[in-house]
Amino acid sequence: MLKKPETLFVLGYMLLPLLALLSAIVGLTMILGGNKIVGAIVLVVVTQAFAFGAFYALRKRKHALLTEHSGE
Repeated sequence: MLKKPETLFVLGYMLLPLLALLSAIVGLTMILGGNKIVGAIVLVVVTQAFAFGAFYALRKRKHALLTEHSGE
């Protein structure tokens, strides 16, 4: 399922960047609300995990498209 370019498109361009944006908002809200340590952890670790996941999905999509095109 994660080898289809359509699925990787949705993950790389839509879902994971949206989750990164939402986790950044939650982390900043937590920092401004007083939970500085937990907010910083959410801001740094969780947001970066979603961002790097998006880059990984896009790289994998590019590879899947190239192998699909060369197989024809």
